[in-house]
Amino acid sequence: MRVLITAPFTRTGIEKLQDAGLEVDHVSWLETGNLHMGDSLLQTIKEGNYDIVIVEGDELKEDILEQTDLKLIGSVRGSPNNISVPAASAKKIPVIAVPGRNTIAVAEHTIALMLAQARNIVAAERFLQKDFFVDDFKDFANMYTSLIGFELFGRTVGIIGLGQIGYEVAKRLRAFGVDLLILDPYADSIKVKEVDGQLVELEELLKRSDIITIHCPSNDETRGMLGAEEFGKMKKTAILINTARASITDEYALRDALMNGTIAGAALDVFSMEPVDSDNEFLELDNVIVMPHMGGNTAETVHRQSESIVTSILAFLKGEKPPNILNPEVFN
Repeated sequence: MRVLITAPFTRTGIEKLQDAGLEVDHVSWLETGNLHMGDSLLQTIKEGNYDIVIVEGDELKEDILEQTDLKLIGSVRGSPNNISVPAASAKKIPVIAVPGRNTIAVAEHTIALMLAQARNIVAAERFLQKDFFVDDFKDFANMYTSLIGFELFGRTVGIIGLGQIGYEVAKRLRAFGVDLLILDPYADSIKVKEVDGQLVELEELLKRSDIITIHCPSNDETRGMLGAEEFGKMKKTAILINTARASITDEYALRDALMNGTIAGAALDVFSMEPVDSDNEFLELDNVIVMPHMGGNTAETVHRQSESIVTSILAFLKGEKPPNILNPEVFN
């Protein structure tokens, strides 16, 4: 069987597949700089006569699935929206994924952004780059005063969404001695208790939190849940962290809130328009840290996703149901 992998993948993972007798072509989109949208991957699949395709952002929609005879489809994401699972199920094609591949990476990234905002780390670096020179200690004193930060200890952090990532963030925050408020109607009560969290409604979380961090999925319940009205209920000293999805906030209202001092600052790793470049309007604001959607960008994430995909493919080759299958009904 022939395998095409367009996602980042370890050499060790490829070798394990080859040892199992598979012919593997690894053409990572990070090396080609090319993401296949629509049916643009169709010709490659046909010309290569591939049986298994593993992607990250490339689309595998109905048009492709109807015109190929794929045996297995995989995504290194946890919940891929770039693969038409119903169309795959209709053709009895198993679809595998990698839940939790970047959970720790994003959780640590979130903590880093909190600390960076709390201690004005990015603001201080920007300040020094603007031709700042010390002629006397008054210059230094003015700079020192303008960049005063705050400690996380004793502060209140509101977590929107206590899923895999939100839970890992909460666990790490316990070490900082913060009070945790949690908004999640589906939260596991055991996990809430484990992190000493307090379940609250949105309005209470907004009013009490010094830092609010978003970790819920984007769906009909959460899309646009934070707009002008909600930002107006937050403390003027509050910081917003978003490493989840931009659509959970009203970006225009958020930018206004940051410009007008409605809230003190934000650290954002997700935007409605991506990839992010120097045209991003939030870069114009000194109280915002802008990141290019790199929360999960670690070597460990690539290793984790590679090992998981290999395990699922090897199970499939043995006639077993792969561990992280999105459509198990195809085996019925």
